[in-house]
Amino acid sequence: MVALAVAEPYVHPVRVRYGEVDMQRVVFNAHYLAYCDDAFDTWLRTIDVSFEDAGWDIMLKKAVVEWQGAAQLAETIDVAVGVTRWGNTSFDVGFSGRVGGRAVFTATITYVGVATGTRTPAPAPQSIRDALSSVPALP
Repeated sequence: MVALAVAEPYVHPVRVRYGEVDMQRVVFNAHYLAYCDDAFDTWLRTIDVSFEDAGWDIMLKKAVVEWQGAAQLAETIDVAVGVTRWGNTSFDVGFSGRVGGRAVFTATITYVGVATGTRTPAPAPQSIRDALSSVPALP
């Protein structure tokens, strides 16, 4: 497994909506994974990566979220995203959410690559690996 170099990652802004806060007036915890999913999808579209064209897809294997603070209604969370580790058929995507200079959360999602339409593990095609590695990773 290879760790990637550190630099400036892709950052996706997410504005907190009314329906995403709980009785404590902070973002309900489950929404952070939705923010990660949105940031990852948007990042892939930004760098024009098409898993389908490569005959490859991904399945979530594990998600770890750690909170450093809370985000509130109408705040904008800047979610930084980048690949932090490549394995044989899996890879980790790191996320870091901040509101202004305030740390809100970090997350690591491990995905397993599969052949399209199956659940059979498959290594990332080199074109996908190159595209995802061309964008700097999180520190």
